[in-house]
Amino acid sequence: MDTATHAALVCHPHPLGGGTMHNKVVFQTMKALNSFGFPVLRFNFRGTGLSGGKHDEGRGEIADVEAALAWLKRECGLPIIFAGFSFGSATGLRAACPHPDVKALISIGTPVQAEGRIYSFSFLRECHKPKLFVSGDHDQYGPHDALEAIVAQAADPKELVFVPGDHFFAGHLDELRMTIESWVEEQKLATSS
Repeated sequence: MDTATHAALVCHPHPLGGGTMHNKVVFQTMKALNSFGFPVLRFNFRGTGLSGGKHDEGRGEIADVEAALAWLKRECGLPIIFAGFSFGSATGLRAACPHPDVKALISIGTPVQAEGRIYSFSFLRECHKPKLFVSGDHDQYGPHDALEAIVAQAADPKELVFVPGDHFFAGHLDELRMTIESWVEEQKLATSS
């Protein structure tokens, strides 16, 4: 960690759908960020795995992300890269966008419509940090047109990349990981400024 330029936080998908910090997409995202020497924090949202509390429909989970960001700042003292998958993205972006120590954001499998839940991302209009959106090219929870509209309304800088696969990138986790690594390199996040 002595030479790390950033720390990273990776948030998991919806707990009521079985999402935990051990999810394959979360693990591959952690590996991608850790490949640059970044210390990476994964945690289980409230009521998930051995975490205390109970699921709070996204409200309390935003506070969970805020607590994780505060812990990373205290323990690492480095600028932070936020990454979230699905529900982890929808809730985590709300905490990470306004956070002064978060310098870049990665939204994976950004959910637009999922099992009756409609997600709003209007707050991204005010989020001027570099943003990468990565989605499977046939993501059942993020249809192309709807996701393109969300990204279009987000403040610059931003990039949307479709890789092969469904919402869970089944059979395409390597492409997901390479996309994240390429973007981190392009943003020069792994080099000292």
